[in-house]
Order: sequence, then structure tokens, then C-alpha cells
Amino acid sequence: MIQPISGFSKKTKAEKIEWLAENYLQNNPNSVQILENYWNDNPSLQQLHDDFIENTISNYYLPFGIAPNFLINEKLYALPMVTEESSVVAAASNAAKFWLERGGFKAEVISTEKNGQIHFNFFGSEKSIEDFFEIVKPKLRDSIQAIEKNMKARGGGLLELSLVDKSHILEGYFYIHATFETLDAMGANFINSCLEQMAQTFEEEARNFEKFQQKETFPEVVMSILSNYVPECLVRAEVSCKVEELTTKQYEGKQVAEKFVRAIEIAKTETRRAVTHNKGIMNGIDAVVLATGNDFRAVEAGVHAYAARNSYYGSLTHAKIEDGVFTFWIELPLAVGTVGGLTSLHPLTKLAFEILQKPYAKQLMKILAVAGLAQNFAAVRSLVTTGIQKGHMKMHLMNILNQLNATKDEKNEALEYYKENAVSHSSVVSFLENLRS
Repeated sequence: MIQPISGFSKKTKAEKIEWLAENYLQNNPNSVQILENYWNDNPSLQQLHDDFIENTISNYYLPFGIAPNFLINEKLYALPMVTEESSVVAAASNAAKFWLERGGFKAEVISTEKNGQIHFNFFGSEKSIEDFFEIVKPKLRDSIQAIEKNMKARGGGLLELSLVDKSHILEGYFYIHATFETLDAMGANFINSCLEQMAQTFEEEARNFEKFQQKETFPEVVMSILSNYVPECLVRAEVSCKVEELTTKQYEGKQVAEKFVRAIEIAKTETRRAVTHNKGIMNGIDAVVLATGNDFRAVEAGVHAYAARNSYYGSLTHAKIEDGVFTFWIELPLAVGTVGGLTSLHPLTKLAFEILQKPYAKQLMKILAVAGLAQNFAAVRSLVTTGIQKGHMKMHLMNILNQLNATKDEKNEALEYYKENAVSHSSVVSFLENLRS
């Protein structure tokens, strides 16, 4: 029977692996070798990876790919993408090529505010907490002068503080809403440091506030933390062309455009469709977020909250036809950075920024929005014309062939055969068996 272990983090990497193999991997004699095979041959580089998180025992590799030919605001980009999903890079590249010949993508940053909150309990009168907040507000600002000195020197820092009363929803619940400009940093550590210092000052000042001493309990801070919901940190990307330019071998451009717009309207109306629709958008965005060492979980959380901001969950993209012109656009919140965190530590992340021509945070926001728009265009165009499976199944076939250790010649024959036949695992097994016999 496996027993709990104490002091695991203090063990060496070899000891951690030995313990893991003895307790959880007894039936796999190759387990230690598999873990060691993914170590980097460069000891200093491996040590860098080991230090990213606690209890590192190996590296988990994902493909690092390139989607070229993205024309964004008249400038050409190649997008680094890290993903395991087979069709993402191909779809992005396809969309980039299509729009390259039609003026490319237009993108603009609408706003860049980020925010955080000091959540606290207060069970006294609304008037007394309002009076206290107006008195303490400048002191809260002063308390973070040392923390925000460098940020302010670059043009960022704390923007505004406001008191929000939520006691009508949750008894005694208030918070101080703080907005920030963090420039090229994602800003999580900066914002959290500011919030925690202001929370400490808030409680200290409350102890000396006369109205609280005479009548009511002091306000009590519950927690101080940034929010990953950033609807004031918005970016927009757009493409447009004449309707006839959407013509394919099987469909006229007008039909493609009309079905495309209808598909977007369905995603705005039906949550079951919208979730998958937006997941496809995030396929493109997440892949670039990962390549640039940003926090894709924070981006995902904020984007999906934005998609539900109107009390229902709907499409992040929009489309219309006016005067014979098809227009497709996206507007979404993206809080990302180009300095700090892994952006300056991971060698491949540094390389990704070089590939992107060392963008500022605002430029990266535009690139990410374009990646999402391109991914969605490719997916919806496939859905309303040939169907989504045609592109997916080619990569699915390759995955099956690799699992079955197919040779290069066998893969070529299989690819040719399955141009006209349905792909399934059992079918591919039979195909290879017949080919080999």
C-alpha cells in the first residue's frame, strides 16, 4: 500500500524519480529512462527548466511551429505557435495566406487598463465606510510609492481607486477597486504587491478612525488580489473583402458569406455552439500565448468571462455583409506582457519574441487577436463549406500511422488511399496489414 511522503520537495531529482518509480510505476520498467530521455543534454539549460517549478523530474515537450504570412497593419509577421492540436498551425497558415492577398488584418488596441481588488468585510453604516474611504484614499496611494516608483517612471502605475458596496448581494461585503497601467508587463506581481500594501495601510488607518472606534467594528480585509477579468484591456482585429472573393470550387462567394454570417449569429445565440466556437478562437491565441511565455490560463479565464458579460455566453467574433463587402472581426480582452516572468527566462520564448520582431505589449495584443480571428475564420469557412473533418482527419490519420510505426512509403500510400475513404483506427490497421502482406 502506498504511503504518504513528507519532505518530498527536499529530495534530489534522482530520489524523487526513484520514489515515483517504486510507488507508482512498478509495471513500467522503462519509466526512469523515459523521464531521463526528455532531459536537456545541456546541464545549465536543464537546471533552468528545473527551477521554473517545484518538484521537476523531467520536461514535457510540445511542438513549436510557425504560421507564416500574417500581414498585420501592413507589416508581415511569422507567428510562433506552441500546441499539440494537429490542425491549428495549418489552419492559421491557411487563413493568413488567404488574407495576405486581400489586404491583410487590421488591428487596434482599444484600452489597456488592468485591475485588482481589496475585498473586505464591514458591518457598520454605509456612510461611515464612505467617509473613511475618502480620508484614507490618498494615504493608500502614498503607501505604494516605493513599489510603483519604477513603473511610474515608465508611465504606468496606479490609476484610480473606488469603493464598491456589494452588501446587498453578500452581507457586509465591500471592495476597493483599483485600476492600473502596467505597460509591457503583464503586471500580476506588481498589482498584487500594490494591493497587499494598500490593504495593510487600510486596516492600520481604520484602527485610528474615530467613527469606527465609537460605533462599529473595524473593516476586516479578507484578501487582496488582481483580477484576470480585464474588460478595460481590449483589442480588436478585423478583415474584409468583396463577397465574390470568398468563392470556392464548390460554392459561390455570396453563399459562403451568407452561411458564414449565419454561423456567427448561431454562435451568438446558442451557448452549446458558442463554447466550441470560442474554443477554436483560443486554439490560435493560446498557441501564441504559450510560445511567448505568457499565462494562457489567465487569458482563457478573462476571455470566457468577457464572452458571458451580457448574462449569457456568446461568440467573440462578429460578421456582416454590407454593400457586397464581407467583414469579419473580433473584440476581446487580453492582458499579456513582453517583459517579466518566463518572457525573459525561457530560451525559446526569447526566440519567439525575436521571430515576432520584439513587439511591445500592445503589439502582442494585436498579434494575439489576429491569431484568434484567423483560427476562427479557417474553422467557420470549413464548417460552412467542406466540413471540419477534412482537414482534421488528415492529421488524425498521421497520428494513427505514427502509432502503428508506418514507414514513409506506407504513409504516402495511406494518404493517397484516404483521400477518398473514411479514416478510422480499425480501417487504418486493416489497410496497413493488407499493404504489408
